[in-house]
Amino acid sequence: MTGRGSCCATVGICENGFIPLYARWSDVARRVCTFVLPMLCSIMALVRRLSSIVVLLSLLLTACGSGSSGGSACQNYWFEQVGACLPDAWQLLDRAELLQRGIPEDVIIAFQNETSVSGQYPTVSITREPLATVVEPVAYSEATIRSVAVLPGYKLIDQKKVTIDGISLPVHVFFAQPVTGEPQRRFLQVSTVVGQNGYTVTALTPLTVSSDLESEIFTILGSITFKAPVEDTQS
Repeated sequence: MTGRGSCCATVGICENGFIPLYARWSDVARRVCTFVLPMLCSIMALVRRLSSIVVLLSLLLTACGSGSSGGSACQNYWFEQVGACLPDAWQLLDRAELLQRGIPEDVIIAFQNETSVSGQYPTVSITREPLATVVEPVAYSEATIRSVAVLPGYKLIDQKKVTIDGISLPVHVFFAQPVTGEPQRRFLQVSTVVGQNGYTVTALTPLTVSSDLESEIFTILGSITFKAPVEDTQS
């Protein structure tokens, strides 16, 4: 841990085929992607990418935390390309630790609560996906919601709202069991588009969490920004 500092090419995915779930109609999908509707390719690639990433991110819940606990205070931080307001008990996961656990570079940053809940450490991560076709943030968010419905044990729980950089977006709350043999997890997910990139913010927790932890997670989700802070030029 170093402290609080510091999708895919859709054509390539189409050419290489889809995950087995779509094998029986992947040839048709390729033709549609190539000749009819490139956006479909983006959505199908999103299914494959998010499903794989969610499986790997689930493993972060069992990472070792420091066991310390803070209050409910929140402090703003800027981490190279994304800003967030972190409550006291949350810390930045080191990039080397993410790579060691097999987390792909699509995950540009991850935060973890220092206090375990039922032996697991709640985690918030942000993934980035270069877009071949730029879409509106709400449309991209809806596509990510559809994409995770294929996860094992998927169950929609709730939808709430947060505002990211002035855009109101749905927070998709659901249960899933992406790792066979591991407990079912609770996910909170919100997505948006900035320039040529799509971003997905995913919080992972055990199925049952306290209202305080829920509030901390929504504090983080609602504080996410992709606009760099303006430097104070005054001496």
